[in-house]
Amino acid sequence: MQPRHRFAHNLLQARLKADISQAELAARCQLHRTEISLLERGGREPRLGTIVKLAGALGTTPGRLCAGIAWLPRAGRFELSEPD
Repeated sequence: MQPRHRFAHNLLQARLKADISQAELAARCQLHRTEISLLERGGREPRLGTIVKLAGALGTTPGRLCAGIAWLPRAGRFELSEPD
């Protein structure tokens, strides 16, 4: 699994918890609905500004959207885990 797939899972769960459609989330973030779809499928890695917009629109934090993603500098790789 790649970091963008963990992010995708977190994003989808946050959107479902907020009980809004992809179109509504896109409108709140000033993004296109297809961008939301790509992010939720792990087809695209989000930029920092996009993460901040998504978190604000969903009433959560960027940290929660990135939960379960860590960088291991000595190993030079990401570590992915189930978010709390």
